[in-house]
Amino acid sequence: MLEYRNYIDGAWTSGDPRADTLTTFNPATGEQIAHAPRTGEDEIDHAVRGAHAAWGKWRWTLPAERARLLHAVAGVVAARVDPIATAITSEQGKPLDEARGEVRKFVAMLHYYAEETERTFGQTIPNAEDGFVSIVEKEPIGVVAGIAPWNYPVELIGWKLAAALAAGCTIIVKPSEYTPGAAVEVWKCLDEAGVPRGVASLVHGDGSTGRPLVAHPEIAKVAFTGSEATGQSIYKTVNGITAMSLELGGTCPMLVSEHADLELAAKGAIRRSFRNAGQICIAINRIYVHEHVYDEFVSRVSEGVAQLVVADGLQNPAADVGAVTYDEILERTSRHVEEARGKGATVTAGGRRMEPGRGLFYAPTVVADTSQDMLVMHEETFGPAVGIASVATLQEGIDLANSTGSGLAAYAYTRDVEEVFTMSRRLDFGNVAVNNVDAGIINAPYGGRKGSGIGYEHGREGLEGYLILKHLRLRHGALAPEGTR
Repeated sequence: MLEYRNYIDGAWTSGDPRADTLTTFNPATGEQIAHAPRTGEDEIDHAVRGAHAAWGKWRWTLPAERARLLHAVAGVVAARVDPIATAITSEQGKPLDEARGEVRKFVAMLHYYAEETERTFGQTIPNAEDGFVSIVEKEPIGVVAGIAPWNYPVELIGWKLAAALAAGCTIIVKPSEYTPGAAVEVWKCLDEAGVPRGVASLVHGDGSTGRPLVAHPEIAKVAFTGSEATGQSIYKTVNGITAMSLELGGTCPMLVSEHADLELAAKGAIRRSFRNAGQICIAINRIYVHEHVYDEFVSRVSEGVAQLVVADGLQNPAADVGAVTYDEILERTSRHVEEARGKGATVTAGGRRMEPGRGLFYAPTVVADTSQDMLVMHEETFGPAVGIASVATLQEGIDLANSTGSGLAAYAYTRDVEEVFTMSRRLDFGNVAVNNVDAGIINAPYGGRKGSGIGYEHGREGLEGYLILKHLRLRHGALAPEGTR
């Protein structure tokens, strides 16, 4: 059993001996892995006050130096891809090769924001009166509380950590109680790279730790990725006026036109529905297919899903699908599938738990002939199941896609140019991918609408979320030459 510790104010802490601990498990085997502290309010206060003190220096660190340090962290992480990926797979369940890809994305994010920190520009604004100039400057917002989820326990820490440090903020991160080990591996890299004391701290725990962290009066911003319910709770918990970015997931749809390339569409559906066992905020949850191509599309997807390899991600690093992370995911996936089956839907692939008692594995599942009242079509499954429905018109599919309270990402397939722009304009989502299923890239803004959250990560906008503006109006007295006014 490993014993994880917090990293506060530049040091690994022994913690409060009176505090209880949380136990992590390998979802593929059920074996206990480690203990992590459930951090209490005194240690949280210690971390926040240390971060606030460090911010007094870090905010004035030259952008070139912040960039140098982020590049250095990226170099250390790049040399430790396998240990970090192994920690991810051991706690979260995704195949090891997929976990390696996650770590490499974290490295890319560090390099990206290292470059962006030197491209944070203000502006000058002309005044209506001669002899004056207005200068708009951008300054770091302050101490950030980063609350990261378990489904991408390194990459989603990276979104917050890299942008916050590039902006000149300091940050305290609370990883998920399901995946503390992956975060510990990241902080080993930060420590080795020489991140200054108090600039980036790590506190373990569950909701009882997160609540006092986001409510601390010296927290200037909360950056959160997770469920809509927890996002709403954060809204009610923060102290006074606190900036927030909330990425809350959603029931992401996919539309398949009668003019779609069905081979491409089926491959996209399989990838985005079952990667990471469907435990992705932008996973395809529901698919609406034009009735003229419905049967062929369902057949292609079902055949492809039946060939996916499901295995322990450590024993088979190249597996397509690993274990789901915890019991509730397994239970919800099964409930959504069985409810649809009971209402007349057809399970064309999967539909069962695999190897009961030997890990949290559920066969990748396709549920066809669905209706919108079925749970799989309007609740986020966040597991390895996707529902497919037939629609008579493109507009019917768009209306059904927009009918839920979420608005993070949507996908569409068509070779008709008019349909491309019709769907991209009418789908009420923060991210729309047409003829591909990669709705988020590092250098473009990523955020949701409606119940899927507020604010943006990725791109320049991700950095801007950690900055605040200052307007300096200066009377300098240098007037235009006589005779020109």
